[in-house]
Amino acid sequence: MATSIEKLDKNFAPAQVADGQSWYDTRTLGLEGRGWTDTETDFDRLPLRAKAVVRPPVWELSQHSAGISVRFVTDAPSISAKWKLRSANLAMNHMPATGVSGLDLYAKVKGKWVWAGVGVPQGQESTAQLVGALLPGKREYLLNLPLYNGVESLSIGIPSESKMLPAPRRKGKRGQGVVVYGTSIVQGGCACRAGMGYPEIMGRALDCHVINQGYSGNGPMELEMAPFLAELDPAVFVIDSLPNMNQQMTKERPIPFVQIIRKARPRTPIVLVESITVQRYPVQVNKNTDAQIKNANLAAAFRSLVKSGVKGLHYVKGHQLLGPDNLGTVDSVHPTDVGFMRMAAVIGKTAKPLLK
Repeated sequence: MATSIEKLDKNFAPAQVADGQSWYDTRTLGLEGRGWTDTETDFDRLPLRAKAVVRPPVWELSQHSAGISVRFVTDAPSISAKWKLRSANLAMNHMPATGVSGLDLYAKVKGKWVWAGVGVPQGQESTAQLVGALLPGKREYLLNLPLYNGVESLSIGIPSESKMLPAPRRKGKRGQGVVVYGTSIVQGGCACRAGMGYPEIMGRALDCHVINQGYSGNGPMELEMAPFLAELDPAVFVIDSLPNMNQQMTKERPIPFVQIIRKARPRTPIVLVESITVQRYPVQVNKNTDAQIKNANLAAAFRSLVKSGVKGLHYVKGHQLLGPDNLGTVDSVHPTDVGFMRMAAVIGKTAKPLLK
């Protein structure tokens, strides 16, 4: 970072000082991963006007903070957080509270993002030290918000003698970010921490922000969602919807869904992602027939779009997403962190050159 601690803005005042800690409201630091500013609350993922358009489950899930993050620069020897959640349901039966409702902190070291600490939720309101005993010196940090819970408020605390500053804005294609639309897999089920969904892993690897538009069980390329996505101006769109779609949907929806986005964004690359291969085969009767048919329908739609003259389309096959060893999921469908890392590598390989 070019910013020196001496140049940190002395007028960037904390919202509260108590017991030797200065607390900064994350909204003043600047939230990343939000597609819209005309939201009902600062931590929502759809604009308020979408409430009357999308189905109620989609609207409810849009109040989860998946993909939203905050970057900041500090020289603090320790970093704490206090946050208030919308829901008292902190965990799920197959996904831990650290992923559903926790915070996930990363630090930039020699140009790479490395894990630094976690905020484990204790209830609907929590205060926790994310990391202590930090090496001296200023550095940039990235804090990921909960994947499957909503946030009402979030503050970052540092010792009062330390300095804090919003991180520099991202520039170029990385500043535009990547929009990922799809299912519970996109939203982050079942990552162990808030930064371990594949969109978030991919964002760190590409050093760009990600707008997570994953809606658990509710991301089947609904045509009323396409105009909202088309309002965004990212560097890349990634569409990963097939696990939420039946075979008929995969015949009918991909072409008009892509056409709506392409009409509004004629030059933005669009990446279509096949369904993952359901795990457990070869020790179980092959359960992948349905996914294979849906993948074939998506491939046919892709070819038709290209033949009709739609440019800037890219395609990721599903068989390579989770790896060959059946270690990529919690329940044969929702990825483990291993599965998410593999998905991020495969999809990121397609997205990376599109950011240049």
